[in-house]
Amino acid sequence: MLGLEGYASGSLPKELYELVKLRASILNGCSFCTDMHSHDALEMGMPAAKLFAVAAYNDSPLFSAAECAALRLTDAVTRLDPLQGVSDEVFNAAAEEFSEEEVGNLILAIATINVWNRIAITTQLEPPVRG
Repeated sequence: MLGLEGYASGSLPKELYELVKLRASILNGCSFCTDMHSHDALEMGMPAAKLFAVAAYNDSPLFSAAECAALRLTDAVTRLDPLQGVSDEVFNAAAEEFSEEEVGNLILAIATINVWNRIAITTQLEPPVRG
């Protein structure tokens, strides 16, 4: 997992990677990862308003078309439809915004955070108490 994380974390722009990790963690209900990625994004200078808007990114003017496409792909990969997987519409929208390699890296990043979420939830990790 650490090798996968090392590759995935270096394969996308840092801000986009944090947005993807935060969105998947919210969808999965992983409080540990949601807390960690929110704080990581704040520390790297992402505006708090943008972090708060991740939950409703489709209705927010704070996200670029590329970020929205990446977050829609995050939604689709995190909540795989049992009959169709990821729709052509969602995949093609991501492919319009990113190169083939970048789409592959996005999918890998989404898969990686989903595994981390499952580990954190299964082991009942709790976010640190912050003062």
